[in-house]
Formats: sequence, C-alpha cells, structure tokens
Amino acid sequence: MQCDVFVLSDHVQYEKKEWQNRNKIRTKNGWGWLTVPVFTRKNVEQKINEVRIDVNQSPTWQVKHWRSIYYGYKKAPFFNLCKDFFEELYTRRWERLVDLNETIIMFLLRELNVNAKVVKSSDLNLQGKKTDLLIDMCKKLNADTYLSGVGAKAYIEERKFKEQNINLLYQDFHHPVYRQQFKPFIPNMSVIDLMFNHGSNQSSEIIRNSGGVAPAQL
Repeated sequence: MQCDVFVLSDHVQYEKKEWQNRNKIRTKNGWGWLTVPVFTRKNVEQKINEVRIDVNQSPTWQVKHWRSIYYGYKKAPFFNLCKDFFEELYTRRWERLVDLNETIIMFLLRELNVNAKVVKSSDLNLQGKKTDLLIDMCKKLNADTYLSGVGAKAYIEERKFKEQNINLLYQDFHHPVYRQQFKPFIPNMSVIDLMFNHGSNQSSEIIRNSGGVAPAQL
C-alpha cells in the first residue's frame, strides 16, 4: 500500500518455521496454524521458488485448511466476500509453494485495492546478498527509495544506501484492534481475519490508517 513497486522475493533462501508456508487464523479456542506441507532439504540452501509442496499429503492438507477457515469464519459478517475464492483454491492441485502463495497474494491485493506494480525478484537477475542485493534491486527498478520492514534492521547496512543516494525508509506499523468474532482480541492473524470481519473496503482503510513510514537514522 505504501510503495509504487513491490518485489516478491521468490529467489531468496527459504526459511523453515517462518511465514512462507504457514499463517494464523482466529478460532473459538484462540488461534491455529494453517500450514502447507513442503519438502525441505537438510543443511542445504533452498530458494523459495524451489520449494515443492508434499503432494503425497494432498488433498488432506487442503481439506483441513478449508474446513478450518469455514468453521472458523462461517458466521463472520463478510464471510461470503472471499469464500468462493478459497473454496476453489483448495480444490486445485498445487506443486510449488511459490505458485500457491502468489495466487493468494494477488487475490488479496485486488480485494484490498492495492495498485502497486508487482514483480518477482527471480526476473531481475539480481547480484549480491543482503544489503547489496537490495541496492541492486533498487537500481534495476530505477528506484530512489527503498521501503523496508523493521525486521530487516538487524542486517541492513544503512550507510550503503546513503552512499548510493537511495533513501531508506522503514515501515512504522501499529497493529490495529478491530472487531473479531471471539474475545479477547488476538493480534497478528492472517489478513483474512480482518477481511471476513470487516469487508474489503473497511479492511483497506483500517490497514492504511495503522501507521506510515519512518526514515532511517543515517
């Protein structure tokens, strides 16, 4: 929502037990994971776009996901908003994690009226690692500003952006408290929790009003 071009970093290293193959939804008993079963390589670097879904567990995981969404949100005021998309999504046979993720992301961007151009990092022939990779990304896209998540502060070398005359900004997001079906409110759920409870337009407004950007302290 805050950028002109958004890069899906599909060629970087896959991280186990992170958010690339799972997310949280609200349930009457608290919250639960929706996890896509994938094949991973032991002690071998694996790019996100190389990760294969364990088709031997299909359609079991898809049925489980859809049932969890259905029974968790069927009484939510805007459940019908995305119901058909997810119901159909979980009938398809997925082999690569990146294809599933991209399909979901692009759908949600349309629903939330996010108009940023989306490109894949694997299409940019990027060079370097960490900060050098980000700077190369900006150069390939003729960008004068890079907007980073706050988690990247741990590894970003801020001075390199200044040396390359690229502005560095960080997200300044403050998690909103909104109406959920169950109490107490639990933060950090999938965005579908917000959308099923508030609809696309109001969800977009809530997100846009939940913070801005902060400049790096260069």
